[in-house]
Amino acid sequence: MSCVSESSHLNKFLRHRYLNLPQGDFCLVTYVWIDNCGVDLYSKTRTMDCEPKILADVPEWDVGLETEESSTEMLLNPVCMFRDPFFLDPNKLILCEVLKHTREPAEWNHRNRCNTLMEKVKDLHPWFGMEQEYTLLGVNGHPYSWPRLGFPKPQGLYNSSVGADRAFGRDIVDCLYKACLYAGIKISGTKAEHMPSQWEYQVGPCEGIEIADHLWMSRFLLHRVCEDFGVVATLDPKPMAGDWNGAGCHINVSTASMREEGGIEHIEKAIEKLSKRHEEHIRVYDPHGGEDNKRRLTGRHVTAGIHEFSAGVAKRRVSIRIPCRVALNKCGYFEDRRPAANCDPYVVTCAIVRTCMIEEKKEK
Repeated sequence: MSCVSESSHLNKFLRHRYLNLPQGDFCLVTYVWIDNCGVDLYSKTRTMDCEPKILADVPEWDVGLETEESSTEMLLNPVCMFRDPFFLDPNKLILCEVLKHTREPAEWNHRNRCNTLMEKVKDLHPWFGMEQEYTLLGVNGHPYSWPRLGFPKPQGLYNSSVGADRAFGRDIVDCLYKACLYAGIKISGTKAEHMPSQWEYQVGPCEGIEIADHLWMSRFLLHRVCEDFGVVATLDPKPMAGDWNGAGCHINVSTASMREEGGIEHIEKAIEKLSKRHEEHIRVYDPHGGEDNKRRLTGRHVTAGIHEFSAGVAKRRVSIRIPCRVALNKCGYFEDRRPAANCDPYVVTCAIVRTCMIEEKKEK
């Protein structure tokens, strides 16, 4: 069975020939939304008579959602606008939240609740950065460029690697990077990860709700770029059983007080609060209540164990890491290494704000 999709073999020269045709004053607007499982992304495109200059220029749109129990109509409410790296300017990508026909948030619309919470702590100026790990697969589900039978060489060669025998899929990674920059996503870096065909990119620093908006749209671009290459990107936290690294979505966190001189005191207070709510955070750090992270947070492969909270300076087999530069400067940020690659960033940031920042706001 081929590891690359048939559509990727279509003549791309012909595709560009048609995409380069003028489109007049019309604008193609692609609406992107999160499905009712809180994991997958969907999209559809409409024609507008002119380019929307601000988000308010983009109208709501209806969408039919089907489950095993029912079929219902919802509203797509635009919340964030990006440039379109596939159709190019003046065309747009629009991240949407899903509303019921009553205009109330859908049950899985975590953005609405997250935005409300971020407004409550905006005077703390919370900054976030998220490190999205992912694994490239063939359409047959086998890791991209792995031997058809057997396994590649053991881990140790691949982290931040260079070379055709150890860095698999760099063309995809580079195209995703440029697509994110073109779109206006605050992507700040990328690297090869420990497992072959596994990569990471970083989004941020972003303030408040922006981090989750940008991470979700970056995931859409990841899947679209992979589609063009005929491969699949998975956010499964443990895509390969055995002696291989899992995939996480580490989150870096700071407030204005943590970034100021002597901010290490506020960082340590936040870590102490997190230590008291470890189980609560584990339950929301993957979309299946911690079941996905059970396969990943084993205490091996650069992770801490799932059942015990730990923290340390310049350590990576811990729940919370204080980077060495932060310890030296006595201010900065901390890194929560527990979120799984398939986490919902709205849910993760909400949990951190509730635990670490609501009390800080009360103290002020």
